[in-house]
Amino acid sequence: MIDEVDLRMKAWVGRIATDAPVHLGVPDREALDRGVCLYLLELGPAPLTRTGKRNALQFTVCYLVTVGAETPERAHRLLGDLVFAAMSDKELEVDLSPVPAALWAGLRSVPRPAFRLRVQVRKEQPRAEVRCLSLVDAVSAQAPLLGRVVGPGDVPIRDAWVALPSLQLSTRTDAQGHFHFPRLPPGGSLGRLEVRAEGELLSVESEGLATGTSPLIIRMPVKEE
Repeated sequence: MIDEVDLRMKAWVGRIATDAPVHLGVPDREALDRGVCLYLLELGPAPLTRTGKRNALQFTVCYLVTVGAETPERAHRLLGDLVFAAMSDKELEVDLSPVPAALWAGLRSVPRPAFRLRVQVRKEQPRAEVRCLSLVDAVSAQAPLLGRVVGPGDVPIRDAWVALPSLQLSTRTDAQGHFHFPRLPPGGSLGRLEVRAEGELLSVESEGLATGTSPLIIRMPVKEE
């Protein structure tokens, strides 16, 4: 990602100093004699947003910008052009604080008028595929709807009537209280599930239904004899 910023900054300098070469290395004698030097000085954190948080996968790079030309006057003019151009660019941050002498000494370079330029580096994250378990997903896969109807004490209720009115499907529970809708039509919603047993009617809304291998337990509020 930083190499892409290097290319972008070289192109930016090229639009301002059309005839000046651009160097990315240490501002040595060759770079200082003629051209613009963009030396990658350091990395830093991304600026805070209005909410006081930093955006994910984002940081800044800081370039030390120096120039050289055939004459000091031309070098000074080019330096000023770069500063003003950077100030007018919303994606660039200009730092005009003095460059410490220790930095020049560490670079083994002659001190020159310079400024620091900070640029944000971003990396876009691929959007994660989010899948919600919904009745539509379950129906489209033609998954079965399994369930069991029980009464007080989880005693199975035999021959209970179980229906999906919106799909015009119905079945009866077996001796263990189990019911099974093996193939649900694709598309649409399951709607509500109705269970009638021993004179009681219970409705289960679609949010409480789920297809798959785990049975749905339905407890009927029937009266014990």
